[in-house]
Amino acid sequence: MKSENKSFSTTLVVNAKPQEVFKAVNNVRGWWSENIDGDTDKLHSEFSYHYQDVHRAKMKITEMVPNEKVVWHVLDNYFKFAQEKTEWKDTYVIFELSEKDGKTTLRFTHQGLVPAYECFQICHDAWTHYIQNSLKDLILTGKGSATPKDDETEDLEKESPDNSDTTRNKSIRHRLLIEAPVEKVFEALTTQEGLAGWWTPDTLAKPTIGSILRFSFGPDYFKEMKVEQLKPYSKIKWLCVSAYEEWIGTRLTFELEPHKKGCILFFHHDGWKDYTPEFASCSYDWALFFRSLKRLCETGKGAPYPDYNK
Repeated sequence: MKSENKSFSTTLVVNAKPQEVFKAVNNVRGWWSENIDGDTDKLHSEFSYHYQDVHRAKMKITEMVPNEKVVWHVLDNYFKFAQEKTEWKDTYVIFELSEKDGKTTLRFTHQGLVPAYECFQICHDAWTHYIQNSLKDLILTGKGSATPKDDETEDLEKESPDNSDTTRNKSIRHRLLIEAPVEKVFEALTTQEGLAGWWTPDTLAKPTIGSILRFSFGPDYFKEMKVEQLKPYSKIKWLCVSAYEEWIGTRLTFELEPHKKGCILFFHHDGWKDYTPEFASCSYDWALFFRSLKRLCETGKGAPYPDYNK
C-alpha cells in the first residue's frame, strides 16, 4: 500500500457497539450513495460507484475483520473535472474500529488521497460530510443522507419543464461558483441553521417535501415557501405562497453541479409576469444574498439580513 503520510483521515466517536458501526460501514448505500452496483459487505467482492457523469470508481474489498476493520482498494477511477482523470486509482479506503468505555471510535483514512491531488480539497470536504454526518446518522438513527439513486426523468424534466413559467413569464437567473462541496451547499439551502446563516436569521425551516418554510425580514414582513422538490445533492424547488403580491405563485429552483473547486449553483426564480421595479430589485438582492451564501459555505460566516448589502 502507499504511504499514508499526509493522506486524508477523520475520526468519529459514537455511543454504539462495534458491531453496529461495522454493519453501518458495510451498508454503503445507506450512507454514501444509492448509485452502487455490487456487494459492499463481502470480502473480495467488487462494487462500482458513480455520481451523475462526474465521478466513477470501482472498489474491491481486500480486508474485512468483523467489528474491527474494512479496506477497499480503488481499482479504477474517473473524474470528469480533473486533469488527471484517474486520481484515486490504487488508493485505499480504510475503516478501523476500536472500543473504549462503551463507545466506538471509527478512524477513516483514504490512504493515498494526498494534498498534491487536484481533487484533494473537494474530496476532503465530501468525505468529511459522509463520515461525520451521514454515516454517524446511519449508526445512531438508522438513516443516513446518502446520495439518492439517479432519477432517469431528470433530463426529461430539464427539456420539458413541469410548468409554463419559464416559457411564458420572466425569470431571474444567477450562476456562481461556491468553493465548497455540493453536500455542504445543499445543507446551507435546506436546513434551518443553514438558511438562517445566509438569508435571514429569523427562519423556520424543515427539510422535507411539502413543508412550509417561513422567512421573516423585520417585524412587519415575511415570506413563506412550500418545498416542492428536494433531491440531495442536486436540486431544490420552492413555491412561494406568501410574500409581496408579485412573488406569490413564483417558483425558486436551486440546481447544484459538482466542480473541481467545489460547486456551481444555478438559480432561477421563475413565474414573474413582467419586468417590474420589484423584479429588478429582487434580482439585485438575490445577487447579494448569494454572495452571503458563498461566504457562509466557504468561510463559515455569511452576511444575512439585515447586513447582506454591506
